[in-house]
Amino acid sequence: MTANFVPSGSIPKPLYWLSFGAFAIGTEGFMIAPLLSGIASDLGVTIAAAGQLVTAFALAYALSSPVLAVVTGNVNRRRLLIACLAAFAAANLVAVLSQGYWQLMGARLLLAFTAGLYVPSANAVATALVAPTRRGTALSIVTGGTSLAIALGVPLGAIVGHMSGWRTTFGAVAILASIATLGLASGLPRGFGDDIAVASLDARLAVARNPRVLLALLVTTLWATGAYTFYTYVGSYMAAAVGLDGAQLSVMLFAWGLSAACGVFVGGRLTDKIGAARVIGPALVLLATAFVGLWLVARWITPSAALVPVAALVVLWGMSAWSFFPAQQARLIGIAGAPVAPVALSLNASFMFLGFSLGAMLGAVTLSRGTSADLGWVAALCELAALLLSWAISLCPAPGPVNARVA
Repeated sequence: MTANFVPSGSIPKPLYWLSFGAFAIGTEGFMIAPLLSGIASDLGVTIAAAGQLVTAFALAYALSSPVLAVVTGNVNRRRLLIACLAAFAAANLVAVLSQGYWQLMGARLLLAFTAGLYVPSANAVATALVAPTRRGTALSIVTGGTSLAIALGVPLGAIVGHMSGWRTTFGAVAILASIATLGLASGLPRGFGDDIAVASLDARLAVARNPRVLLALLVTTLWATGAYTFYTYVGSYMAAAVGLDGAQLSVMLFAWGLSAACGVFVGGRLTDKIGAARVIGPALVLLATAFVGLWLVARWITPSAALVPVAALVVLWGMSAWSFFPAQQARLIGIAGAPVAPVALSLNASFMFLGFSLGAMLGAVTLSRGTSADLGWVAALCELAALLLSWAISLCPAPGPVNARVA
């Protein structure tokens, strides 16, 4: 069995290469928001139009990920992961060489397709590399690559982009993805992954048809919509509210990234101690408070005096937003049932990226009808809607466990 590929109790080295691939993908997925002004200027489009590069990526990821996972269900996982990362690296090079807006848009779509296929496949391989009792640890190592991308990859990408141009950032991610590709090719033995089961489309639909699961997934979407309403255009907000751009913006994003990474850790620990529901509610309240605060600061405080309150609110934003995430995953597993947890988490990722795409669109509409300050209260409304829907879940009767076969 593939679960016995490594000695019991040890950490398989391929897990770290899987995590490194997630780091490359996470860096590319989150880094583009602070680079939008440079991309817009270089390609001769508006900030709102450049923001649609985020929308297209997130929507393509959300819609393609479950479909491609089913379509490629019979493909050897080792070959699939290596092909995904190689294609991801190539798509980044296409972005580097893009000469116009629509060429870059095409590259972003290719990036979304490969990323949406890599992440669930990496999680499946991670759980197959270890004994069942260590699957949580394996998944945390892989997802840790995304957390590290938020904490370090995004601000470093922003610094590189502002110093050397946004194309250089895509080139750097291509190098990271190429290294991860070589690492997996050498770390996973040939023939590994032939017997890893993949959830069928029917299995995914069976999980989604559970009313409480669907409500929980919609909570994820509303949370993500609010987060990306603001995050997509964070550069515009910081320039207007505080006068930050370039390397200064990168420092602010570094503070956000570190607080986000801490939020993931704190949220996970608190979920284990007090339960997911007691973490989700306060996290959403604090997140809405942070966004309202950012709106009020931009409206009532001059840029010269706004740096400290904005920095404090950015830390609160990062902590609260990402402490919600592990708690939401745990709650979703509890609702769906442990046997279909991989399906539920895969759907959660798709609904999250759907929210990211909606948030980027909502942010563009907000900018077209108001100012960057208005992003704050619009994002806060989304988080309050997520909070109300989260409370509503507790009022729904709990049906029996989902019987969804993996095929």
